[in-house]
Amino acid sequence: MASSLSALTITTPRHHLSLKKSRFSTNPNSSFSPFRCSSHLSRDKDVQVRLSSISSTKKCILQVGIGLLAATVVALTPVDANATRIEYYATVGEPLCDLNFVDSGLGFCDVTVGSGKEAPYGELINVHYTARFADGIVFDSSYKRGRPLTMRIGVGKVIRGLDQGILGGEGVPPMQVGGKRKLQIPPHLAYGPEPAGCFSGDCNIPGNATLLYDIKFVEIYSGNRPR
Repeated sequence: MASSLSALTITTPRHHLSLKKSRFSTNPNSSFSPFRCSSHLSRDKDVQVRLSSISSTKKCILQVGIGLLAATVVALTPVDANATRIEYYATVGEPLCDLNFVDSGLGFCDVTVGSGKEAPYGELINVHYTARFADGIVFDSSYKRGRPLTMRIGVGKVIRGLDQGILGGEGVPPMQVGGKRKLQIPPHLAYGPEPAGCFSGDCNIPGNATLLYDIKFVEIYSGNRPR
């Protein structure tokens, strides 16, 4: 099976949602705070130094004011509805449906049967997908990237369960453009006993993982060469 950039394929970059520590300390004893001014003046300094310190203090107050204004602008900026919708679809699955299992072990059910053309063997198609582990945790989604994935179907460019689940065969009907389908892919039709998507010893998909996919067949890729 060939490599690709998507979690639909053999190798998958891991997506992490992590919280990084702020560069600014919140410790009141810290030597630095973005909203605190510090002045190291000696009582024995002359008037010129005192005048300089007054100027420095005014400058610092101005900087604090600008910082507060910027924070207010950020707080009042409306959330991008499209971005919110993308995140929503990336984490919330399609409505449940009763899975049908075929001899290969693949489970499938159609949430919506498409009305367009069937997935063509060996051609490029565009699909949206959300991929989960058996416990429901999302590990990859095209919705988070805001665009469908272009993939070649039926020729081993993706895991076997996706080839069969989209192209059809062995009791599975082919998907049609506009269709939405849920797939339950057993390990032997996914990545098998070995972990996948590994980088520096950290693997995105553990060995013997059963994978769940919500697939939306968006369209047949317009850039396919005519046969």
